[in-house]
Amino acid sequence: MTMRFDLWDLASCMLMVVLAAASEAPAAESGESGSKAQPKIPVILDTDIGDDIDDTWALALALKSPELELKMVVSDTGDTTYRAKIIAKMLETAKRTDVPIGVGIPEPARSRRQEKWVADYDLNCYPGKVHKDGVAAMIDLIMRSNERLTLICIGPLPNIQAALEREPKIAERVRFVGMHGSVRRGYNGSPEVSKEWNVVANPKAAQKVFTAAWPMSITPLDTCGLVRLKGEKYRKVAECEDPVTRAVIENYRIWLEAGKGKPGQKIEASSVLFDTVAVYLSFSTELVNIERLPIRVTDDGFTRIDPAGKPIDCAVSWKDLAAFEDLLVERLTGKR
Repeated sequence: MTMRFDLWDLASCMLMVVLAAASEAPAAESGESGSKAQPKIPVILDTDIGDDIDDTWALALALKSPELELKMVVSDTGDTTYRAKIIAKMLETAKRTDVPIGVGIPEPARSRRQEKWVADYDLNCYPGKVHKDGVAAMIDLIMRSNERLTLICIGPLPNIQAALEREPKIAERVRFVGMHGSVRRGYNGSPEVSKEWNVVANPKAAQKVFTAAWPMSITPLDTCGLVRLKGEKYRKVAECEDPVTRAVIENYRIWLEAGKGKPGQKIEASSVLFDTVAVYLSFSTELVNIERLPIRVTDDGFTRIDPAGKPIDCAVSWKDLAAFEDLLVERLTGKR
């Protein structure tokens, strides 16, 4: 049998090839290569923002991490209304007032070193939702979710203790990621373990959290206690014009001046950015070494390796600290 292949057939074939290529172009241009984009990780951030400045950096990182879908931010420990005001103003700055805020359990006030930044801010004017009972709002969000949420905790844990006591079933629906403890190294890289603040501030709450049924990952001082941006890395962030990053640096200056700093002093490095590592662990462990260790919280606030403790994924050392610093700068500035 002889096949007839004339010019009309040739033209038709060429047209089909062009149309097929055109239909594939959008996927190639979007970088998807025909595969679906990875779904975002839904997270709740529980924070004692307004105490140490690292929480402010961590909130900015969470807002600028495309892997994450920020579902709620809850203020924790001390003057939780003051903390909620900082959260609200940061979210407004980021144009993310779709994110609801929960006001955590109030306690006697401690440091308010960023109060100058929110001195004239009215929490009642926040365009989004503010839940006066942040614990109840967090429980409701977790129990209504059709997918497992990640709870990022970067402060002491009274809110989370209360949530577990009110509704123990949340532990079945949540993955916990926290900045807590000291496993083999203490503050400033010391070979002597420390009573880390987020644990020793409320050991009973930490004991409740560290024995709950959820899967847990933590960055203890062993890793998070080594993170500072210095020199050119800090300069890139300090000079960035992005509104959220500018808010971070403005808060940093206020925080320093409210401590022992002097107005207008030259700043060449960040403080230790403990909490940023917990945000990172919520979406990646590529740059850290993880060990699953049995951890027990003692009554006096240590996190001890103990065979009777709960198995917890601990970021005990860095594979590449410099690469994490670069990632932090890239996320905050939008530049490599």
